[in-house]
Amino acid sequence: MQKTLRLVLGDQLNSQHSWFKTIDNHTIYCMFEMRQETDYVKHHIQKIAGFFAAMRNFAKELEAAGHQVIYYRISEDRNTQSLVDNISSIIKSSNDEIIKFEYLLPDEYRLDEQLRTFCDTLTIETRAVDSEHFLSSRNDVQSMFENKKQILMESFYREMRKRYGLLMEGKDPVGGKWNYDADNRNKWKGKPAAPKHNIIQNNVTSIVNEIDQSGISYFGNINNENFEWPISRIQSLQLLEYFVKESLPFFGQFQDAMSQQEHYLFHSRLSFALNTKLISPIEVVERAIKEWEQKPNVISLPQIEGFVRQIIGWREYMRGIYWWKMPAYETLNYFNHQTKLPHYFWDGNTKMNCIKTAVQNSLDHAYAHHIQRLMVTGNFMLLAGIHPNEVDAWYLGIYIDAIQWVEITNTRGMSQYADGGIVGSKPYVSSANYIDKMSDYCGNCYYDKTKKYGDRACPFNSLYWHFYERNQSLLGKNQRISMMYNVLYKMKPDEKEKMIQQAEDYLARLSDL
Repeated sequence: MQKTLRLVLGDQLNSQHSWFKTIDNHTIYCMFEMRQETDYVKHHIQKIAGFFAAMRNFAKELEAAGHQVIYYRISEDRNTQSLVDNISSIIKSSNDEIIKFEYLLPDEYRLDEQLRTFCDTLTIETRAVDSEHFLSSRNDVQSMFENKKQILMESFYREMRKRYGLLMEGKDPVGGKWNYDADNRNKWKGKPAAPKHNIIQNNVTSIVNEIDQSGISYFGNINNENFEWPISRIQSLQLLEYFVKESLPFFGQFQDAMSQQEHYLFHSRLSFALNTKLISPIEVVERAIKEWEQKPNVISLPQIEGFVRQIIGWREYMRGIYWWKMPAYETLNYFNHQTKLPHYFWDGNTKMNCIKTAVQNSLDHAYAHHIQRLMVTGNFMLLAGIHPNEVDAWYLGIYIDAIQWVEITNTRGMSQYADGGIVGSKPYVSSANYIDKMSDYCGNCYYDKTKKYGDRACPFNSLYWHFYERNQSLLGKNQRISMMYNVLYKMKPDEKEKMIQQAEDYLARLSDL
């Protein structure tokens, strides 16, 4: 009997894909848990357990629906721990029954290259198929901006709104404005109360035991009996429903806020479900918009617009940048930063309360929202001159939703400006002032948020000006930060010297902060 072998990767758990609409005895699906994927960077235990749990559940659902599935667990002897070796062994052992190999287009460049190269070695027919998940193609961003002087996410976002008719009245945006970001920058002071988030409970004890027995190296913390991330489409849809009813009314308003008391606040926590393709971006935004339409007095336009922009704007845009600029993108280091990542990004042991809080949340939950990533941890890494490779490896490993296509453009690009301005038009750096404005982190910190130098002066303050001082040749002509350079140029020499000396002292003993 002639058969087709189809590969499903761990971030391709899309049960709505056209592949699965019909049952075919001539088709075999294969899925593998592999050291190839657990070991290329050191991962958070929740990330490894979450992917394995979701993959195993997906394979069971395929089998229950009548599909043929070959599934290799991490601990099985037949598992070579290599993608191409596993596929090769299945084809070889089929006694020439498998005459065709198909795979869904990967979202990571390294896997795309690995599979493309592998298929060139096969003598059987091969075919790559779209994942049927994203709202734009790999090449849409490149096609839109390749011959333009400016690359702007906002232009892409507006095009996506028009293309899918989302929050539109004919050719115009609902409410007359495309973007309500200016209305979405409020500090959260305890009210309204943040919703409870423990609506999903999974037991992953057996998976974690298997991971330990396999000798996989990892970091971070996990509650085996109360794993809070969705591992099925049903759970993902439940999380979506909870978000639109409980969190969406306040999402936009407080999407940039940070709190020691609430690590999730009003965020959806849908990124893992989206990035594993358990749910699709279009069903997420359409469900959220429907809730807004039904409750316009409860959910304001800025709340829904802020959410839609993240899903169909940034998420799709970053993927487009990734496929346009890889593989060179992962080597970019605009500031030539060389410093190693300090230990407290792995253990949370620092006197800087903002870093301690954001890192500990990440270690405990494999999660931090975009402002914690951009304006706390990423901000400090940039000010401290951390090598972008170190930054990428940390973000890719610690967050459960981190897959390179979305991680590297946000970290090496948006966060670290290592791409020289492809993603962001300026470096996103700040002193303690911004962190204090958007959080409650500074109030009980060892360091004094108001001091730029001297005993217990907040490291962010002096490092902020040191960053601009040392990078004048690279940033001095950037009009978006001309105000900062005007302030720097007008500083009294002795005041400036004290700040620079303070920053250099901190940089010399970075691990002690």
